[in-house]
Amino acid sequence: MNVTVMYFAALRERIGCAREECELPSGVSTVGALREWLVARGSPWREAFGEMPRVRTAVDQTMARDDSRIHDRAEVAFFPPVTGG
Repeated sequence: MNVTVMYFAALRERIGCAREECELPSGVSTVGALREWLVARGSPWREAFGEMPRVRTAVDQTMARDDSRIHDRAEVAFFPPVTGG
């Protein structure tokens, strides 16, 4: 499964990019599993998500929870609870 992962605000700054295309392993099918997979990749994702445990998520521009399913070619956005303009 291929998805576009987008990072906003402080997450973008800590990770060092605004978006990336990811090919996910077969077991990654929810928002929570995607976040765990990103953290398991190591630095800088581990530090970024570790320093910011309360991260909001949207899938295809709709707010999502950790148990929300993702699909091939989904756009998954991660951002802090409060973001500035």
